[in-house]
Amino acid sequence: MTDYVTKPIPEAKPAVDFISRPWGSFKQYAFNQEVTVSLMTVTAGQRLSLQSHTGRAELWIALDDGGEVQVGEEILHPKAGDEIWIPANTKHRLASRGAAVRVLEVAFGNWQQADITRYEDDYQRPDRGE
Repeated sequence: MTDYVTKPIPEAKPAVDFISRPWGSFKQYAFNQEVTVSLMTVTAGQRLSLQSHTGRAELWIALDDGGEVQVGEEILHPKAGDEIWIPANTKHRLASRGAAVRVLEVAFGNWQQADITRYEDDYQRPDRGE
């Protein structure tokens, strides 16, 4: 088994700073940290593979209602704005229960397709990698 850990991976969800301004506020998820940010869209009725990663942990921020997230054995139905922490080496999956759903992913560690292990996949992709 290849070790894909090349950058630090936090054990727990990093602190999220809440910043107030006269016009409102914002949350800061990775202040001056090296991360990879992805906007994932799962089309209606589809789902990602049940997978884990050795080289990164992920913070998912739900942008829409109607998704279903599996983290380990737990099944979540996040609302828009909910945050889900996925530690490295934890099985996880995102699915749409109706209309398309979007999740903003902030990945801590080394984002690479090669570190994916798939446990279930609707698209007959390989158990490892892309």
